[in-house]
Amino acid sequence: MSRIKLSLPDQVDSDIQRLVDQGEFLNRDQAVEDLLKRGISAYNVTTEETESPVDDDMFGQTAAEQQDPAQMDDDYGF
Repeated sequence: MSRIKLSLPDQVDSDIQRLVDQGEFLNRDQAVEDLLKRGISAYNVTTEETESPVDDDMFGQTAAEQQDPAQMDDDYGF
């Protein structure tokens, strides 16, 4: 297992300690490890969602190019 040394802002440090004190985690090491895993997992999910292809012309129309569907000349046979 790798060991790292990092500096945390005071607020993050106190949030981790609060979670340990509330019994959410057995100790600080477990809290940091689990929270990092959750963060990486959430990051991977959001980056996978943003990689989906988007129609390049989807938002490309200017207001002048847009048409009111009620005024279109389509014949629907009513």
